[in-house]
Amino acid sequence: MSETVIQTRRLSKAFGRGEGLVRAVDEVDLAVCTGETVAVMGPSGCGKSTLLHMLGGLERPSAGEIVLAGNRLDQMGERALARLRRTAIGFVFQAFHLIDELTARENVELPALLAGRSPRTAKGQAADLLERVGLADRATFLPAALSGGQRQRVAIARALSNDPLVVLADEPTGNLDSAATLEVLRLFDRLHEAGQTLVIVTHDPRVAATADRLISMRDGAFVDETRMTGGTRGNLGALAGLEG
Repeated sequence: MSETVIQTRRLSKAFGRGEGLVRAVDEVDLAVCTGETVAVMGPSGCGKSTLLHMLGGLERPSAGEIVLAGNRLDQMGERALARLRRTAIGFVFQAFHLIDELTARENVELPALLAGRSPRTAKGQAADLLERVGLADRATFLPAALSGGQRQRVAIARALSNDPLVVLADEPTGNLDSAATLEVLRLFDRLHEAGQTLVIVTHDPRVAATADRLISMRDGAFVDETRMTGGTRGNLGALAGLEG
């Protein structure tokens, strides 16, 4: 049986107070197993990005528990949480968040350097990761010289630079056209086959169709769950609207 990598219990996040109180995430229970790809889908404003940010320790919950590989994120101090983020969690954002003044290779190297790896090790690992995402020939390019799909693949390589337990992706294809979306989904599919644990929040059914498990979210709560096994897990070549 697969090990649980990340688990939440009655996880909640509220903003405001009194009549202006907004329950962005409302008592969510979630368990993600090693090697699983989980998609959380819902309309804008349903709380899915807030949930992902709490799973990654970027936001503190108002109540409830988050356990990552035995560590209670909701009880950790800021310095310990920052160390855990650097070593155990990879982030992929809709807006890429690459550093414009750094080359593709340097962007991928940066997390490894911040984690204390030697420049030589970080450089070699970055070269390997760019090869893995099909961008070895773009290693010396600045982000401005890359297409949207290429920038997102650099961002995914960066997310993998410290061999994270889990990769958290927030609307990773939201700024991409159909061709670039297909590139990224093929890459996620290869990561899944290699055993990488992924949690992806999206409003795009094409992205959700590639997951092992699809959770629907509305008004801060989970409202439905579908296990996408066998033929129900999306075939990338057949996803409507991605090609042609």
